[in-house]
Amino acid sequence: MSEFTFHERLARDTVPVADGPLSFVRLMNDRTYPWLVLVPRRSDLREMHDLTATEQGQLMVEITAASRCLERLFASDKINVGALGNLVPQLHIHVIARFTSDPAWPGPVWGVAPPEPYGSSDLATRVEVLRVAFHQEV
Repeated sequence: MSEFTFHERLARDTVPVADGPLSFVRLMNDRTYPWLVLVPRRSDLREMHDLTATEQGQLMVEITAASRCLERLFASDKINVGALGNLVPQLHIHVIARFTSDPAWPGPVWGVAPPEPYGSSDLATRVEVLRVAFHQEV
């Protein structure tokens, strides 16, 4: 197994929030949606079934923690969880807080509008709030 590295697109589009027992938890730099991305710290993974059974269970714990964190902080109407990997083959899980008022509702968020990056001050605040909330859930 080779050393773990982030796919360049994940590194470019996300910001570190926290480290779970299995995954890096990162914020998608798009203020349109409260959006976390979980990236298991295992090299050469493409699919969830490439994880061991124990790791799969841990990933579900972390997905649940991220979902509860977003739901609690943002009072979302729905939480979307997805592992597409069509553009970024490295295993990563999207956890997105959705609202009936968001620009993509009820469809998927991808391709609806260009990302709107956070301003530096807003980004720092959002990351800190999410970091604390995620660690309360795990």
